[in-house]
Amino acid sequence: MLYRENGQFKTTYRADQQILPIAQDRWAMLVMLGLAFVAVPGVASDYYFTSILIPFLIFSLAAIGVNILVGYCGQISLGSGAFMAVGAYSAYNFFVRVPDMPLLAALILGGVCAMLFGIVFGLPSLRVRGLYLAVATLAAQFFADWMFLRVQWFTNYSPSGSVSVANLQFMGVPIDSPLAKYMFCLCVLVVVALMAKNLVRGAVGREWMAIRDMDVAAAVIGIRPMFAKLSAFAVSSFIVGMAGALWAFIYLGAWEPAAFSVDQSFKLLFMVIIGGMGSIMGSFFGAAFIVVLPIFLNQFLPALASLFGIEISTAGVSHAELIIFGGLIVWFLIVEPHGLAKLWAIAKQKLRLWPFPH
Repeated sequence: MLYRENGQFKTTYRADQQILPIAQDRWAMLVMLGLAFVAVPGVASDYYFTSILIPFLIFSLAAIGVNILVGYCGQISLGSGAFMAVGAYSAYNFFVRVPDMPLLAALILGGVCAMLFGIVFGLPSLRVRGLYLAVATLAAQFFADWMFLRVQWFTNYSPSGSVSVANLQFMGVPIDSPLAKYMFCLCVLVVVALMAKNLVRGAVGREWMAIRDMDVAAAVIGIRPMFAKLSAFAVSSFIVGMAGALWAFIYLGAWEPAAFSVDQSFKLLFMVIIGGMGSIMGSFFGAAFIVVLPIFLNQFLPALASLFGIEISTAGVSHAELIIFGGLIVWFLIVEPHGLAKLWAIAKQKLRLWPFPH
């Protein structure tokens, strides 16, 4: 009886179109934000910040960007790792070459460079689709790997190709502790997620979804496929580029081109598939699943094997992770193609009718 919208009347169109029209959802969101900003910093250890929370926040941001392109616009992309690399190295060059460059400005400029890079490699989407588009975006991954390995200007002529940043601060506040890094990533994620949610609910988001569902019919009713597809690539690449800059600056600190390999592209795509395509909330579910599952399996599998008197090596645990991970992806594609977000929507629908039979 707690999750009912009965009696919650809307007297204006603006109130009816708000992001969370049900009061219970608004209260739940406020509680979650309160936990994230107040409770978690008070109880989490440095290990949880470094190993779980910060990667979860950055991957959630990247998954939102990929979901805009893949889930909302229906354009398959395997070049997300390249967009992250472009954002990271562009932000690095702005940060070290421009005197007194603010950290946030460097991250935004890195996202802008990734946006331009994404638009260039999004041009094939005007002519090809499906697997052909996936191969075209995969070319961006190989091109970025070659560019950052061979063109030494991007790595500030580092002999090893590895670069690093230090003395990060935002508005005079040093970002050197795990707590400060967590709070900075959380603030960026909340702002970008809110902007993305409003964007997909607007006219541009409806154009993306029309192109996704049937591009020929969308063109017939006046939607410009070129603008819709390239704008999706631009927005997606910008968000993924900012996530790549955060991954390099905040999480890694020192990195090389191998940190943004094709594995990152597949990992982000799996987040969208498992979390739910065409859902901002699904991006958070997918990121949490990808970050927490390996840690859980590392603890659970050796304990389970010891119960049966079996010793399992670290390599065995790693292989088991890949097997279980692949099996879960296949299961989601077959049983619930819309991912964890759909299961969450079904649960909310059942709560509306509980305790009556349905």
